[in-house]
Amino acid sequence: EVQLVESGGGLVQAGGSLRLSCAASGFTYDDYTIGWFRQAPGKEREGVSCISGSDGNTYYADSVKGRFTISSDNAKSTVYLQMNSLKPEDTAVYYCAADYLEYGSRYFSPDEYDYWGQGTQVTVSS
Repeated sequence: EVQLVESGGGLVQAGGSLRLSCAASGFTYDDYTIGWFRQAPGKEREGVSCISGSDGNTYYADSVKGRFTISSDNAKSTVYLQMNSLKPEDTAVYYCAADYLEYGSRYFSPDEYDYWGQGTQVTVSS
């Protein structure tokens, strides 16, 4: 059974930092693309960052480039999202997702992923 468990969310002031974790189990970790998505109230779920299982590359949405860093600890089957210089507009529920995606897939499309965590709330106060 595939399981993704997020942790690390919370309340932080603008300019602060948080590190989210996504602990994965139940699948061949190295082969899967793992992505971070977020969804703010009244908005669609959007891709934030991902690590591709096919080529190991990392990808970022323009809105978080230079502020967020995704990393993977393969020994722990855990993906991290280090979020620095947080802004109020980063406030959302953050989800990690996983699936086997070939190179060139739409990494930031939620429809590409079958497996999702329960989400963790990130709130950035101004």
